[in-house]
Amino acid sequence: MRNKQKLLSVGQITSTHGLKGEVKVYPTTDDPEVRFKQLKEVILKTPKEEIPVTVRSVRFSKNLALLKFEGIDGIDAVEKYKGAYICVPRDQAQKLGPDEYYEADLIGMEVVSDEGMKLGILSRVMHTGANDVYEIDPEKEDSKSFLIPAIKECIKEVDVDSGLMTIHVMEGLL
Repeated sequence: MRNKQKLLSVGQITSTHGLKGEVKVYPTTDDPEVRFKQLKEVILKTPKEEIPVTVRSVRFSKNLALLKFEGIDGIDAVEKYKGAYICVPRDQAQKLGPDEYYEADLIGMEVVSDEGMKLGILSRVMHTGANDVYEIDPEKEDSKSFLIPAIKECIKEVDVDSGLMTIHVMEGLL
């Protein structure tokens, strides 16, 4: 069984907004309006620390959420959190439907073909609009990473507990 992350990211702070300490957040969740309006307590995760904070307000502008935190007032106080992830504990994450996965559970997963060939490790999930695309870092060091579409014709099985994804290598994919 893989060691699952205790915190799941729902967004990343891209920049400050105004002078009163609001931040712009790029959502990394499927339904940002619903998800962000439910946020009360979150954890700001930086490379150096994890800071629990209370969400004072949430509003939306274009494709971003604008958040204000309790006790972090003014642009100078919030500036240091640029790039931080907005996280929630796994037990507060939204429930998933069939064939839905947390991005954090996919990253690091071993990818094999449906013919049993080891292909590499899933290193990144890209959100393209039509469907997600997975970047796979290959087993062989002299090979380049490659992309696979997250569509049912290609993704045959995802076993989060064992950290294994089985794909069908469509013609022209590799």
